[in-house]
Parts: sequence; structure tokens; C-alpha cells
Amino acid sequence: MIIIAHRGNINGPSSLENHPLQIKRALDAGFDAEIDVWWIDKQLYLGHDEPQYKVELEFLQNEKLWCHAKSVEALEYMLDNNVHCFWHDQDDYVVTSKGYIWAYPGKAGGKKVITVMPEIIEEKYKIKGAYLGVCTDYPTKYS
Repeated sequence: MIIIAHRGNINGPSSLENHPLQIKRALDAGFDAEIDVWWIDKQLYLGHDEPQYKVELEFLQNEKLWCHAKSVEALEYMLDNNVHCFWHDQDDYVVTSKGYIWAYPGKAGGKKVITVMPEIIEEKYKIKGAYLGVCTDYPTKYS
């Protein structure tokens, strides 16, 4: 199973989510990481509600990152630069640039499906159904 640290969180939500050092910690711990990416004035930033942390393209070109574009400009830039990315709002499912299926919490699984944040709707740390992976604020609970 692929275990993805949501915004780099390892043991629950953190004030450091999306911070490059937090992402590095999650990767160093052996997890993939989902991050929120902005493209503003020809510069890349990480941050959920707003651009906070400036990063370089090379940072995003890590095969263990799942980059959530926060705008169509960010999505286009990442697609043009071979970054594993996707965009969604509250869609039931979206397909990432590498062909994985990103599922809204509580949606059915499948052999290419990543379930997102199952802990917000189901008993904590329990995944119901078959999935390729999980994106969670609690990746240590799944490893």
C-alpha cells in the first residue's frame, strides 16, 4: 500500500504542514507526501489557503510527491514540467498526471485508487475496502 503524508503531516495535523522541511521529514520517514502548490508571478510556492513557502521546480520533481495544484496556472506549469500533479475541489474522483485515481473521502476503492483522509469519515485508521493507497494526516498509523 502507498502511504501518503497529507501536506507532510506524520502524526496528525501540524502548523508546519506544507513547509518544505516538514515534507522532507515525511519523505525521510519513508512516506510519499501530498503538497499544495501555487504558481504566482512565475514562482512556485507551497501552502494550503495561500502561497507561503517558496520552492524550486526541482523540489517538486520528486517521484514521491503528489502535487495538488491550487490554480489552473499551477496545474499547467506542473504538467509542462513533468511534475506528478492533480487538481480537485470536491469531485468524487480525479485522475493524477500519472494515471492514479484520487478519491474523495468515503468513495469506493479500486486497484488504482488512493483514498483520501479516511479518518474524517470512518473509524480512525481503518480503511474499508480495497485501495492502492491512502493519503492521511496519520501515516505512521498505517505503516
